[in-house]
Amino acid sequence: MKPCKQLIFAFLTLALSHTVQAANEPLDRVSVQINEGIVLESEITNMLKTVKSNATAAGQSLPSDQALRTQVIERLIMTRLQMQMADRIGLHIGDLQLDQTIGNIAKEQKMTTEQMKQKISAEGMSWSQYREQLREEITLGEIQRIQVQRRIQVSPQEINNLVAMIEEQGLKQIEFQIGHILIEIPNNPNSEQLAKSSERANTVLKRINDGADFRRTAIAASAGPKALEGGIWDYMNVNEMPTLFAEVLSDAKSGDVIGPIRSGAGFHIIKVMDARGLQTKEVDEVRSRHILVKPSPILSEERAKAMLDNFVTQIRAGDADFAALARQYSEDPGSGAKGGELGWADPSVYVPAFSQTLNELEINEISEPFRSSHGWHIVQLEERRKTDATDQFNTNKAHQLIFRRKFNEELQNWLDEMRAEAYIEVFDADFNRG
Repeated sequence: MKPCKQLIFAFLTLALSHTVQAANEPLDRVSVQINEGIVLESEITNMLKTVKSNATAAGQSLPSDQALRTQVIERLIMTRLQMQMADRIGLHIGDLQLDQTIGNIAKEQKMTTEQMKQKISAEGMSWSQYREQLREEITLGEIQRIQVQRRIQVSPQEINNLVAMIEEQGLKQIEFQIGHILIEIPNNPNSEQLAKSSERANTVLKRINDGADFRRTAIAASAGPKALEGGIWDYMNVNEMPTLFAEVLSDAKSGDVIGPIRSGAGFHIIKVMDARGLQTKEVDEVRSRHILVKPSPILSEERAKAMLDNFVTQIRAGDADFAALARQYSEDPGSGAKGGELGWADPSVYVPAFSQTLNELEINEISEPFRSSHGWHIVQLEERRKTDATDQFNTNKAHQLIFRRKFNEELQNWLDEMRAEAYIEVFDADFNRG
């Protein structure tokens, strides 16, 4: 559906009406329309400043301002599309959840919230700006989890096959840091479009083989999800990375450049930026149980938290039984009927707020109520143990690796589909990617 242009004209008229008051200041303007939303020129300018500042601090060279601007606009488009989706399904991160997350971040950095405020201020950002930026980051993570997780199915056969392969071949003791450049092709390309993209991919490959900086080239040329980060993916084992990477990297070594490889999305160029041995061979597992209460239009955030505060008081006083409360009140369909029992698991399989809370508990300790993406929880840590991640590979780890691989693949598919269905117009012909 094409959104009406009155929104744009109304905004421009309003902006123009303020020119007398701000005669000496550059006039902000609408630079991109995304469905019925907009991106202002000031947003692009601010992100450009941030990217350049971060690059300077890291000693990283950047491509031309035009190429960098194109990548920044694309990142803002994808962010706005995901935020619009969050609005449509009613996903909003409230202040209680935001405060909980900020408290967790402060704990991780071994400081108080007040010290964290001072640190943020010293870095040149206001506390309100930081809060809203963090609220957006949490929202993006949540909308991705909600929309992508339901597209993923991990079959028992896939798990059994991976476990059998691991038992036969051993878990590869190598993690790769990957550099990735995607030269995109249009949907249903004709032969001329394919040839043009292929030629561009070969040109980029030659540039890299001739010694061009990979990160700078990725920022300038890539349409991949990590383009603005120089195309760099974090360290991954071959069993958890996207299939396209895994198929060509099993015997690769640091510095290898592979490609172009054709897929439905376009032509891929992959560079092994680094390879290292697995950093952890032993895994700390925990056995825990929890009670989950989900806020709703009927049950507010405050009332959900107060309900769990009351449960904690009753359990600690010996006036109530954790398992009985979980069976009666917990809204986790998988564990509620079992008295909240979650069984043995690597804490990293849980969402960050849950995992961090578990890591801070002593054996048999019950947490204070905390907010995760699923709702409000209390959790009790029952036991800890160490397991060998290589010799005692099990179905939980197999599921985790397969899920991570599929999540990365499906996330990109979902983003591509959402962009293809959106109405996007960039009001700057020199940089138009819409």
